Amino acid sequence: MRLDKYLKLSRLIKRRTVAKEACVRGCVLVNGKTAKAGTEVKPGDRLTILFGNRTVNAEILKIYEPVPAKLAGELYEIIEHPE
Repeated sequence: MRLDKYLKLSRLIKRRTVAKEACVRGCVLVNGKTAKAGTEVKPGDRLTILFGNRTVNAEILKIYEPVPAKLAGELYEIIEHPE
């Protein structure tokens, strides 16, 4: 699945266009490397998203669609101390 689509479906970023813009600015990393919006992601990949003064580290657990809002949190796990 494309990175920008995954970020939207998982509700890590609210809109796909915002997710795409974050990728263009270099604010999204996949497995420690700057990623484009079209980068294919899979379970086990680690995401780092830079939101101004806050950084979110997450690991992708599942990928499927459609995703009801109640289940969006099951797609990823927040990592407190990245390795």
